[in-house]
Amino acid sequence: MLTKIPKQFYYFLAAIFILNLIQSSFTQLIFDEAYYWYYSQNMAWGYFDHPPMVALLVKISNFFFNGELGVRFMSCVLSAANIIILWLMIDNPKKNDYIKHFFVLVFSMTLLNAYGFFTLPDTPLLFFTSCFLLTYKHFIKNEGVGSAILLGLFMAALMYSKYHAVLVIFFVLLSNLKLTTNKYAWLAVLIALFCYSPHFYWLYENDFVSIKYHLYERPNGAYSFEKYTLGFLVNLVAIFGLTFPFIYKSLFKTKGNNLFNRALIYLTYGVLIFFFISSFNRRVQTQWIIIVCIPLVVIAYNYMLQNKQALAWIYKLGLINTVLIIYLRMGLVYQPLLFNFYYESHGNKEWAAAIKEEVGNIPVVFENSYRNAPMYSFYTGATPTFSLNNFMYRKNQYSINDSEEKVRGKDVAYVSKYLNSPTFTYTRENGGLYKGKYISNFQSYRKLDCTIDDTPVSLNSEEQIELKVYNPYNEDIDLKKLKFAVSYMDDYKKPQETLQITPKPTKVNTAYLKQQDTTHFIFQLPKTKKEKIGYFRVVISENDLLYGLNGKAIHIN
Repeated sequence: MLTKIPKQFYYFLAAIFILNLIQSSFTQLIFDEAYYWYYSQNMAWGYFDHPPMVALLVKISNFFFNGELGVRFMSCVLSAANIIILWLMIDNPKKNDYIKHFFVLVFSMTLLNAYGFFTLPDTPLLFFTSCFLLTYKHFIKNEGVGSAILLGLFMAALMYSKYHAVLVIFFVLLSNLKLTTNKYAWLAVLIALFCYSPHFYWLYENDFVSIKYHLYERPNGAYSFEKYTLGFLVNLVAIFGLTFPFIYKSLFKTKGNNLFNRALIYLTYGVLIFFFISSFNRRVQTQWIIIVCIPLVVIAYNYMLQNKQALAWIYKLGLINTVLIIYLRMGLVYQPLLFNFYYESHGNKEWAAAIKEEVGNIPVVFENSYRNAPMYSFYTGATPTFSLNNFMYRKNQYSINDSEEKVRGKDVAYVSKYLNSPTFTYTRENGGLYKGKYISNFQSYRKLDCTIDDTPVSLNSEEQIELKVYNPYNEDIDLKKLKFAVSYMDDYKKPQETLQITPKPTKVNTAYLKQQDTTHFIFQLPKTKKEKIGYFRVVISENDLLYGLNGKAIHIN
């Protein structure tokens, strides 16, 4: 019970909470946080990249505070609550004698520390993983309707946080297959599915755009042992810093002598093995494996309480980690502490203010930057902004919401690294260059959708290919304003060559793409001398803008 937690625990907890509040207030947003702040400006049951929990945290934070703390306040709250839940998962009666050791262990974990104030999807993922595990611990001791309902609610909350949460649920189930015949476990599943049904419906309404992106459309490249598998192994060290040998030793030494320990062990090994295998296909981002920090806090601390050598070493090395982390956290606020290294939290107010001073109150369109568009809006208060995505980038939230409609027909400032003759420029201290020009009566049609039947297509063949172009807009679009092209890509969907084509309408006298209607064309693939072409995509340029992302990647035989 919370009332049995010693006062010393709350003193340490209060110190960390206050530190996180101060850090949140004085550290400029990083780009992903600005993007999730943009989510929160239009609350929904889902977003292009993630489920909606991170947007809800920002929305609640903004209810209490403005500025950076208005994005991060709930992260500070969840981080403090997470530490309490981790403490409650530990049964060893000796724990009250080693409170400072527990806090050093938790605080010295690099990403667990960072997500104490940054607001990212992993923030609620960590919190609800702890909630789920603590509830599961009580569930296996005392099955019942109440614990089943609570377990279902936390499973839904996990999935609303990040899709990776399915790994938490799966590996805990794998550790106790008898749950498949447990009526209360099935009740928990039904509760979770019911609570998650609004997001399922959102996915259905949006053509499962999030699932398609994460499974098929994420950027990737040719396998490299150094970048992929070795990078994954380095991440295993990075998330724990200097304490990593003893953290993993505690995992190796811990036995699954009860169902809860089995769950912790299965979850840890399961996530590590899953992403190790994934590393042979794509680069595993460090935060993807952060889930293991939750079971490993419990495993490592229990091991520390049973092994004095581990207790002493983790405490000493954890203190060194802590000093380094505090120094780096100061560097997030005051860049000179990091010498010549510029992080995402440096200089955003300055470049946003410089562009605002140049363009005034007119809308700004950023080409290929779902990062700069919301950051500019956050620090200047200027709306609307829009990220115009071309064929060399990827789709994002700006591709599926109504942001394009808000800038169409307006005079805009257009900011793009592809401009050859910019009207204005701004150079960031880290060397980043912003180039811009002014466009009157801005018109873009990035939601034009090109589809081709899934039939085998051969490179450099002369066969006629049927192209369907759907116009979702509430206006007819003059074909004279559009240029069509085929973008050839390698096996990793990286553009290699873009060649213009002139599709022929199947109906004579077709001069427009009719509003909310599909127009049929035929065309031939243009000849290319490029080798190792794996895919092609039909793309459209409107009003001489760079080609967009109008069609899906089609495999070439």
